[in-house]
Formats: sequence, structure tokens, C-alpha cells
Amino acid sequence: MGLTASGPVLRSLQMSSTCSRGTGPGSPTYKDEKLIYPAATRNKEPILQTLRKVLPSYFTSFKNVNFLEISSGSGQHIAHIAPHFPDMTFQPSEYAEDTLGSISIYANECPTKNIKKPILINIVDDLSTYGFQPEHVDIMFCSNMIHVTPIICTSRLLENAGRYLKSNGLLITYGPYAVDGVITPESNVNFNNSLKAQNPLWGIRCINEMKDIAGLNGLVLQQIHDMPSNNKCLVWQKSA
Repeated sequence: MGLTASGPVLRSLQMSSTCSRGTGPGSPTYKDEKLIYPAATRNKEPILQTLRKVLPSYFTSFKNVNFLEISSGSGQHIAHIAPHFPDMTFQPSEYAEDTLGSISIYANECPTKNIKKPILINIVDDLSTYGFQPEHVDIMFCSNMIHVTPIICTSRLLENAGRYLKSNGLLITYGPYAVDGVITPESNVNFNNSLKAQNPLWGIRCINEMKDIAGLNGLVLQQIHDMPSNNKCLVWQKSA
């Protein structure tokens, strides 16, 4: 089922066409440098432990299960997760081309060798642009992208998940979220204000708003996990 939107959501969608996680002219150029992001260093283990609890309840076996990471950043998350699921195949991706070298370094160092070469993906595009076939992905994972990109990126992420996940497949998103339109605690309020000061199209998204868009694309929010530093891990499942 495709995305439909109207009113403020549609106007926001029309204001941007790329999901760059804040990259662009004037951003640092990293090329083949191995990056270490402090936030990824802090949250990679809590994310892993949540996945270790969540995934076995949805998959009886991890053989032939494929995991697509959207907005892989430095590559630290997927490098930390993959060795604990050696039967799964992991596909990292990024819009910021300058970080692909870092992701490749982490992938090449993975002891279980189950991380594929990173690919460029702008999640605003239909994933068919990058060779994906409908209903061919088991798990999509996206960390810390939603709040530092325009709402179109969230909407297209949910639309692509609805189209390219297999029946009962999972979309897992991580980051700060508002609940019932309210951002808490005060540190997240201040963080949201700082994001909007950098770009008025950025900001912490409300789970209810995401549920509305997800529902249009056959996705149901199944689990919400509270995470350190006032973040949450949301587990969305595609309807059978």
C-alpha cells in the first residue's frame, strides 16, 4: 500500500527531496578514514542487547535472513551487531558517500564476514532504484536518522519498508521520540530546539504521527523499548 498524505505532512514532504543526515556542502570529508562516533560507541551495545531479545521472537531461524541498515553512519552499529548473528546477511547503506570508506573498513574487519559492501541509498527514492525487489527484505534497521532529516525521510522510510519487507518482516528504528505529541524529558526538549535551530525541517518525531504513516503502508507498531539517554527502539512489523 502506498503512502498518502495531506495538509502539513504533505507540505513538509514537498520541501525536501534528500535524506542527508545533515551532510552537504561544508561538511567534513572523511573518504577512507575509519570513523568513531561517540554516540554510536555509547548506544551500540544497548541496541545489540535489544535485538538479541526481540529478533528470536519473530524468527525461528536466522539462516537466509537479510538485514538492511538504512543510514549506517560510521558503520559501528552493523559491525557490532553482525558477529552475534553469524547466519544473517547484513547490508549497510548510506546517503553520505564520504562515510562509505569507514563502513567498508568495519565490514572488512568483521570476524564473521557476513557484512556486504556498503551501498549508496537515499531513502527518499524507491528502493527499486537500487535493485531491490518488493517483499525481499526480512529486517530493516534505521538508527538516529529520523530526527536529523526532514519528515519526508521518515515517510519514505516507512513507505519503503511497507513495500520491500517480506510479510511479517520488521522495521526497527532507534532514536528520540515524542509520545502523544509531548517531548520528554527537558534534555530532549532542548535537543529538539537545537535541531530546529540548525534546520527547521529537522526535529524529534511523534510516535503517533509515525503510526499514522506506517498504517497507510501496512506496518504495525508492535513493541516500544526504552533505551539509555532517553531514546527508544521501535519495532514495526509488516502485516501478513
